[in-house]
This record gives sequence, structure tokens and C-alpha cells, in this order.
Amino acid sequence: MRFFWSGELLAHNAVAEDGLFDSGDTSRNVDYTFTFEAGTNGTHQYVCEPHESVGMVGTVIVEPMQEPVSPEPANDTSDSALSESGESWIPFFGLEIVVLVMMAALIFQLGKAQGIGDVRLFSEREWEEE
Repeated sequence: MRFFWSGELLAHNAVAEDGLFDSGDTSRNVDYTFTFEAGTNGTHQYVCEPHESVGMVGTVIVEPMQEPVSPEPANDTSDSALSESGESWIPFFGLEIVVLVMMAALIFQLGKAQGIGDVRLFSEREWEEE
């Protein structure tokens, strides 16, 4: 968790009501970091001591650590290089599709601007004869 403020008009601090953390004396410039250790999960109330009476209070909720999940061995040995490195390939065609659509639109607009894109079923002369 990080408390950071700089150039404040009034000096502040952050002190846990349960004594777990304390950013120190009030100051106008603070960069305080606190790391919650295993077993400190729970709800921790904190206050800015000089401004608690005007509602400058807060709550930090620390979730319990999740047990690391060990990966199950893969039965598929089709790509041993990828399985050894632990990486997997996920196809992604979004950017390519966007580029192709933009190129098609550009080609269409250029053709239209040069008269190539005009499609008529009849020439003007055939239209006048009918």
C-alpha cells in the first residue's frame, strides 16, 4: 500500500488505528509505503491524525493470500518446446483484421476518387437510346 502526497497546503499523515502502520509525523510531502505481511489480512481503519475530526479517515481491506495452484502436467506432447517453457500461443487476429479493413477502405476511396469505382449497368449512350 502506498500513501503519497506532495505540496499539500496542510500537513497530513496516515496512522492505522490498530497500530499496524504509521506514516510518521504530519508533513506536506509524504511518500510512504507499507507491505502487508502474511497473516495481516482483515480490515484496517486508518486516520489522518490532524484531520480525523473532519472525516479524513479510511479503510484498507487485506484479503488472505491465495495458495499457489500447481499446474497439472499436460498430457499433450504435440509441441514440446512450448510446454517446456511454460508458454502457450493464443491466436490473435484483431489487429490484422483492422488493418485489412482500413486498407480495403483506402483502396475503395482511391478508386472512387479516380473514377475506377464507378459501376454502371448501361453506358450513358445506351441509356439515352432507350
